Amino acid sequence: MPSSLPRTDLAIVGAGVSGCALAASLRRRGWRGSIELLEIGRGPGGRAATRYSRQDPDLRINHGAPLFNIRAQTPPELLQALEQREVISPFRGSIQSLDGQRSLGPAIDDGFSDGQLWQGRGGMDALAAGLLELAEAEGGVLSRRFGTLVRHLRPERSKTGLRWTLENSSGEALVEARWLVLSGTLLAHPRCQQVFGWDGIPLEQAAESLADPQLNAAQSQLASIEGQASCNLLLTLPPEQASAWLALPWQVLQCTPSAQERWGLRRISIQPLAGGRCAVVAESSPAFAAAHLHVYGSRSSAAQLLGAKPDPSDEKRVLDALTQALTDLSGQTLGDAPRQLMRWGAAFPLAPGLDPGHGCCPESAIGFCGDSLAGDGFGRIEGALLSAEDLATELMKQL
Repeated sequence: MPSSLPRTDLAIVGAGVSGCALAASLRRRGWRGSIELLEIGRGPGGRAATRYSRQDPDLRINHGAPLFNIRAQTPPELLQALEQREVISPFRGSIQSLDGQRSLGPAIDDGFSDGQLWQGRGGMDALAAGLLELAEAEGGVLSRRFGTLVRHLRPERSKTGLRWTLENSSGEALVEARWLVLSGTLLAHPRCQQVFGWDGIPLEQAAESLADPQLNAAQSQLASIEGQASCNLLLTLPPEQASAWLALPWQVLQCTPSAQERWGLRRISIQPLAGGRCAVVAESSPAFAAAHLHVYGSRSSAAQLLGAKPDPSDEKRVLDALTQALTDLSGQTLGDAPRQLMRWGAAFPLAPGLDPGHGCCPESAIGFCGDSLAGDGFGRIEGALLSAEDLATELMKQL
């Protein structure tokens, strides 16, 4: 093992909401061990991230979640701290629904638009970034590595205990950790083989070597979770086109089942930008996304770090189809507005999810958090926050 290899008490793979919330929850509970946070994307947030541009400093597009909701009577502990630091604010925009006959109606129960509604200040990525700020404010070493793909998980038992070595796709060691937490399912799910051509499932291979019944159960459940995909069209409209969109009576438009069947769209959000511009994000229906699982955006992490090779002609066909659907549904002009494609292969996990009883496996020094854990908030940002807080409570007994 190279002497220069970083060593840490806890490695967290994934800087989405749950990974960042775990760091904050541990620090607020008084744990000051070292944390190494590894993320494939360019910054924190995951599906609650914000797209920026080096060429356009005023551009920011919430390309996944335009808002998040809290439905539980007892909200996540971190919510109050985030609000006090003005990291998040209540969502005040209008939410309406549209049916297959283009008739507007009140908001429908889609699971994401009831309860307390919140948004990140200045962008949804403020939620994850704010959680990391909470963690750092409490003290302790927190190292962040973005644009970093973890490809292999190598556990090794010794006289001093179990250690995890994380490696990239070239087999180069990234970090050695006393404890490991996976805040997403990619390294545990067969889709890593189906989409990226990997020769094995990293967590499954690790579990085989450890022979821990609890970890075997967790790996099996994670590998069996089905997920709905999502293809999102991102548009940036100049002031002359944005004015008509900004005048619409809604900021978030939900598509009813009949509208989804007609246009292949699930939700549309209008996001004001500086200078009278706006961004429009059109999220595809699950059926549309499932029919285009092989299509990636050329600027996606999958293309840049996971080895996926986007086909420009396929990408254009998907963008054209979504653009045409949005034009037809809205009756608004889009012209030659700059557009991008953002795609998640498993944007929304489907029940039952991972049994919380397998969320922490002490014998194998590994834990799991995220919206794929069963319980309150399953499949939503609320679940990501709550699962991180629950795991932090368990880890405080082990770390």
